[in-house]
Amino acid sequence: MAHVLKQLTATLNARKQADPDSSYVSQLHHKGLNKILEKVGEEATEVILAAKDAEQSGDLSDLIHETADLWFHTLVMLSHLGEDYQSVLNELERRFNLSGLQEKSTRTPE
Repeated sequence: MAHVLKQLTATLNARKQADPDSSYVSQLHHKGLNKILEKVGEEATEVILAAKDAEQSGDLSDLIHETADLWFHTLVMLSHLGEDYQSVLNELERRFNLSGLQEKSTRTPE
């Protein structure tokens, strides 16, 4: 599936400079980081609600749809900041042989 992420990253980067009237991604980039973060937050909330509904109904279709929206907007955020999915995959790979508790103990307290 990395090819899907690669293609999506190329598309997101290309649309940064596109006419905002022709591209939703371009509109987000032109509106700036705060608008992109607003969308990430909105999609995260929708994922939470869809997960709660899925637990009750057993139907995961809305959860999958909303998770795709969240991932998409997160990739737009990374693109806006000059980063992409590969750095996230690298971080996940770095954590692969660490327990969650061990990994959390290495973080700087907030």
